[in-house]
Amino acid sequence: MPETNLSALPTFETDSNLINIVIETQRGSGTKMKYDDHLRAFRVEKTLPLGMVFPFAFGFVPSTKAGDGDPLDVLVMGEAELPWGGIVLGNAIAVMECEQRANGKTERNDRVIAVPLDFKKRQAMLPRIIFDNTLRHAIIDFFIKYNELQRKEFRVLGFHGQQNALEIIRDNMVSAKTKIKRVS
Repeated sequence: MPETNLSALPTFETDSNLINIVIETQRGSGTKMKYDDHLRAFRVEKTLPLGMVFPFAFGFVPSTKAGDGDPLDVLVMGEAELPWGGIVLGNAIAVMECEQRANGKTERNDRVIAVPLDFKKRQAMLPRIIFDNTLRHAIIDFFIKYNELQRKEFRVLGFHGQQNALEIIRDNMVSAKTKIKRVS
């Protein structure tokens, strides 16, 4: 088991707006992995129905706590294979503000959308991201279906750009130790 609790890693790379992301589920996987703080290991959380897979890598921003009580979720858009359990440096490019409803209880469960960076070069691993309405609708459709499988309602409150994504990340940070001064 890892020595470090991955959930407690710093949220931001020092003195930057770049975020650390712990990958829980690989792009193209039909198995949802989840990091367990107490075991400091990854568990299989659920399997998706045959033919349904995650369209992009999925993970969390360490040292954050979202409305559902888990770390803030991140959808990592990219062509590179990012293995579950890996830590990637990313640039938050947008946020999908959303809420989930189950058993009469509604909670916020936003998704940060990020692109992975080459750690040494600090360059996006993609030449260009095209984040258009078609892609937005595909992401929304995936999460609606994914939540239906868990008997949850899923509703998108809005899509917002990088500044809102960074504000939501900062607002969901759990420790003053992980907060850094804002870099413009």
